Formats: sequence, C-alpha cells, structure tokens
Amino acid sequence: MFVFRGEIPQSDNVVIVDLDNKSLKEVGQWPWSRDVFADLLVKLTNANVGIIGLDIVFAENDRSSPNYVFDKLGLESKDVPNYDEILAYVVSQTPTILGYQFELEKSKALTFDAPKVQSIIIQRGVDENNDFLIKGHGTILNINQLSDNGYSSGFFNNIPDDSGIIRSVPLVIKYDDMLYPSLALEIIRVITGEKKIYVDYGDIGVESVSVGEYKIPTDMFGRALVNFRGKEKTFKYISAVDILNNNFKPEDIDGKIVLIGTSAAGLLDLRATPFESVFPGVEVHANLIDNVLVGDFISKPSWADGANLVHIFVIVMLSIFVLAYLPILLVPLILTAIIVVDWYFLYTMFFDEGVVLSILMPVVSIVSSALVVILINNFYIEKSSKLIKSKFASKVSPAVMEDILSSDGDVLGGKAKEITIFFSDLRNFTNISEALHDPKVLIEFLNEYMTPMSDIIIKNHGTIDKFIGDAIMAYWNAPADVQDHQDKAVVSALEQLYALKDLNTKVKDDVRFEALNKMCEEKNIEPIDIGMGINSGEAVVGEMGSSGRSDYTVIGDPVNLGSRLESLCKYYNSKINISNFTKEKLKGDYIFRFLDLVTVKGKLEPVEIWQVVDFDKDELGLYEVSKDELLQEIETYHHAIELYKQSKFEEALRIFDELDNNPKKTNKAIYEIYKERCEHYLKEPPSDFDGVFRHTSKG
Repeated sequence: MFVFRGEIPQSDNVVIVDLDNKSLKEVGQWPWSRDVFADLLVKLTNANVGIIGLDIVFAENDRSSPNYVFDKLGLESKDVPNYDEILAYVVSQTPTILGYQFELEKSKALTFDAPKVQSIIIQRGVDENNDFLIKGHGTILNINQLSDNGYSSGFFNNIPDDSGIIRSVPLVIKYDDMLYPSLALEIIRVITGEKKIYVDYGDIGVESVSVGEYKIPTDMFGRALVNFRGKEKTFKYISAVDILNNNFKPEDIDGKIVLIGTSAAGLLDLRATPFESVFPGVEVHANLIDNVLVGDFISKPSWADGANLVHIFVIVMLSIFVLAYLPILLVPLILTAIIVVDWYFLYTMFFDEGVVLSILMPVVSIVSSALVVILINNFYIEKSSKLIKSKFASKVSPAVMEDILSSDGDVLGGKAKEITIFFSDLRNFTNISEALHDPKVLIEFLNEYMTPMSDIIIKNHGTIDKFIGDAIMAYWNAPADVQDHQDKAVVSALEQLYALKDLNTKVKDDVRFEALNKMCEEKNIEPIDIGMGINSGEAVVGEMGSSGRSDYTVIGDPVNLGSRLESLCKYYNSKINISNFTKEKLKGDYIFRFLDLVTVKGKLEPVEIWQVVDFDKDELGLYEVSKDELLQEIETYHHAIELYKQSKFEEALRIFDELDNNPKKTNKAIYEIYKERCEHYLKEPPSDFDGVFRHTSKG
C-alpha cells in the first residue's frame, strides 16, 4: 500500500542532523569527543533551533577527555578539561531532550536505574485484564552527569514486527510499574507545554495516548502505526559536520524540531520499513512526530477484527454468486474487477480514513472462492493448444507459436535437447534505482529497456524464459526447433548492442529520467549499458515447478555456464561473452577476441571464453576505430596470448603493455588482466603451467 501510494510531502517541521559517513570521515570515528558534540548542540541552539532530540545514548564516560586520561595515569586532573562536564553544561543550557533505551529481554538487562523524565503519565480505564503495555527489564541510560543536567529524556526503542519490519513505534513502556514516554512523545509534550500525558484503555488494551490537543490512536500494546512519508531521506537531512563547520542555512534550523541520529551503516541504526529494507532509525521517529503534528494517523481500531470478518464474508459470497453464473472466459475479468474494487476500498480506508483493515486475507478469499467455482465447473478441462498458448504467448514469436501448435507429441514434457542459452544484465542498476527514487518511474525505465531487447530476441526466433529484475534469460531451439540457433543468439546480442545508441538517446530526451541522466553525466556513463553471456549445450527443457505453479523452462550445466559468462563481462570489460561450445558451431561472419581459458565456479572442465566484438563488415558499428585498426589490434593481442600460453611471459608482457598504452584500444581491461598475470608468473614461475585461470566467484 505504501509503495503504491508513493512518497508524500512532510510538514517541514522536522530536520535530521545526520552523523553520516561524511561526518565520520572528517571528524573521526564514533564516538566523538563530548566537547565536539557539545559544539554541535551550541551551533544548533545559536541557529534558533526549536528543540533537539537525541537518538543517541552516552552510556559511558568520554575516554578521550583529558581528565579521564589524567585519572587513568594517576595524575592530578583538577584543572584539566572534563568533556563530559562540558557536554552536561551545554545540555542544561540548550533545548535538548536526551535519549535512552530500554532492554526488553531480561537476559540482556545492563542497568536497572530509572530514567529521568519531566512528564506525568496518567492511565485511564486500566485494570489487570486490559494492561498489555510493553515492559522493560533494564535500561541503557546516559551517564549521571548528563542525566542530572538534562531537562528530560525519552526512549528510542524501535521494535519490528514478526516479519522484521518497523511498522509501529511504542509510545510508552512500563518499567518498575512506572510509565515512560518515547523520545517522539516527549518532544511533542515539551513543544505543547503540557505536563501530563494520558493513556486511555478500552476493553482490549490501550486505545490512544493523548498529550494536549493531540490524541494519538494506538494498538492494544500502546504502539502507534507510522504513516511513513516515503523512502529514506524524505525529510531534510543536514550532515553533522556541516553544522560544525557552519556550512548550513540557519533558516533550515530556525524553530524546527531537530533529531540527531545516524544513517551510517557502521553505527548500526538501520531498520527495515514498508518502503525499503535499509532505513535510518532516526527517521522513523521523524515520521511519527510529523504524523502527530499533521494529524494524519493510521490505526487498527478495536472493531477492525470484526469488520474484517464481515468484509471477507461479503466478498466471498459475492465472488461465488457472480462466478457461478458467468461464462468461464469471463472469470479472470470478473475476478480482477472484484480484486481491484476491493483493493481500492482498502486503500481508501487506509489512507483517507486512517483505518487499517486486513489486506491479504480478502485477496486470498477471493482467489480461493474462484478456485472452488472453477473446479466445480471443470476449469482444468481445456484444449492443449490453449494451455500451450498461455505458456508461450509472451515468450516466442507468432511463427514459433504456430510451429509449437502444429507439432506432435507432448511439447511441455521434459526432455534433453541442445539449446543456446542467453543471459543479459543491465549495468549500474544500483545507481539507476538510486537515481530513480519513484518506483513507478523505475518500472517505466525498465519497460523502455526490456521492450526493444525482448522484441529483438523474439524476432530472431528466441524464447524468453524470464525477466530476473533487470536481467533477461532466453534460449533458442526450444520448444520448437530453430535452425542455426547459435548464430541467431549471437545476432540477437549484437543487434541489442546496436539498439542501445537510439535507446540511450531516447532516455536522455525523456524528462521522466532527468535524475538518472544527471547522475550519468556526472559519472560520464551512458544510461543503459549491458553485458551478455551465450553458451550452447544439451540441457533439460520442459514444464517444471509445483502442481500449482509451474513454467516451461530449461535447466542444466549449459544454463549455469551461460549465466557465469554474463557475469564475467564486467571482469573482462566485454559486452558479449560466448563459450567455445557456441563459437565452434557459428556459421556467420563475426569478429572475435579470445578472452581466457578458465574454470568457472562450480566447474572443473576448462572453458574457452570469447568476446564477440562485432559483425565482420567494413563499417563497424560498435567501435570508433576502422576495421583494419581493430583487426590489427586483435591479431597482435592473439599473438601475445599464444606467447602467454607457451609460458613466454616476458615477451607476452611487452606486447600487452604496448597494447594497453594504445589510446585507441577497444578493451580497457583485458590487457591489464594479462599484464598482472605475466608479472606474477615472472616473479613466481609456475611449475606446470596449463594456461587455465580458475575463477572462484561468480563474476
């Protein structure tokens, strides 16, 4: 639901000061000296900050403080600086709310002191039958010097649900029969000027927590569901080192709620949320505070379970009634319509009404009901041609489809057959996904890329097996026979490379991908670049899977080797890697470059890897050199390879070095690879050199 809704604007009330990698690199590893942190608080206060919340706990004395060092050495420390004392004084003079943590497991309890807070939490309607509040079994508190000088504090525990996702945050935790507020709740209390916080109970646990004019709905455990604004860094982030260096705009801080936390992976405060699996914990608190200030809560009220049962019963009855009296061909349409309408209802309840109803079970109920009706009406008694069309309509060309339908025997049955397997993968996809934050735009970008690539494969009589994220898996000579399938696979790969020029131009001119194009300009790379691996051999082809979910696919060692060849494109700086098993059966005219004789991970038999450089024609389309220059370069390179295979490493090294220094070289990695190997073998001559390089990883 959140991903479909996408990001929404926040209220601009909350700013995060980030102890990020940039700050750690410049100031030094965490923990910083307390005088540095005190300087951070002072600069925020001087910028007229509204309030500061610390998603950090200072549980030990500052060991970098001069007085600590003097004491350790047994020296008089009376007149030397005490960084803890400095920070404590700054905390007492700034609008700072300290953070701490409860230990929720008895075995992990470290200390048992009570946290210091200024709020009074009053329970209304509580008894022993409806008290389900989360209980703490110990505390991780700030050192006494800080706690005694801080105005107040709040816990910053984030508790994931059973799936490991942070969807809710506890507002209060019970410890030694006392209730304590979360950091977010205490910040809300302080900015409202209220002294009291009310926890209201219903028949089944807590129903809401109130502070001043704000009434926050909760679940029975006193947890508030978080209406996340979006992915990481939806809120404004300012690097802590920029604050220390006065490299920020004071208006970004003026009157704002500032949370100090970290997005650095090494400080271990990254969480999983409905939007993404790596999300700074401090931004969870920022989202909750913004929810309260804006008032756009989501909650699961006590009557939600009853509403879910009624909801499921109604849609099950509707599905059975409608499907039982409709022609079988209309079943998918009606099912889709019911699911879409019901999903829209749930979406509206979620975000417009703020009520969370069961999302999965209604869909499961609709599908289950449909299956019952379909079974009753003998849905599985269909003609074999329709079954085959459902399997291959989006995988193959119309011509291949006709061959399949006209063939005799069990097309879907498993059998051993020689095929040519093809894998392609989009380069820099991590950077692309980071640049295209909007999931919808990212999908549109992938569709722009996948469509022409798939069309080329299908045009050349290939079968598309599956899309694996940004990768394509295809094969030739199955299910129908394809003459010269090795050539058709290589031609498809080269045509895809030729198509990239127009495709990249189209992407660069598309305003939807402006962020991606900006990133590509900065890195001096094209938006779309691919690597491909092709292999031929005998594999098992047929319908595979479970009784309820299956697909026509291929398995076997040739498939695994094809995947390894694709992943090795990065290592050899090539676009198309093929095995000798494919090369030996090619009939077309191509330009090849020998890359290596290797054993890939999981295999013992050496395999020759060849780079398909281009079609063998006068006007090259993939390189900015003439054909004569290209052929001369490759001929010289292959001569060096022969010297290398004969263990003449010194002679080979000289040639590889000359090739590497050629400004018009057409492969930026291969010469460096062989130079390194030659240099290694010259220093450590091999006793029984066979020319085989053994890859111990997949790529």
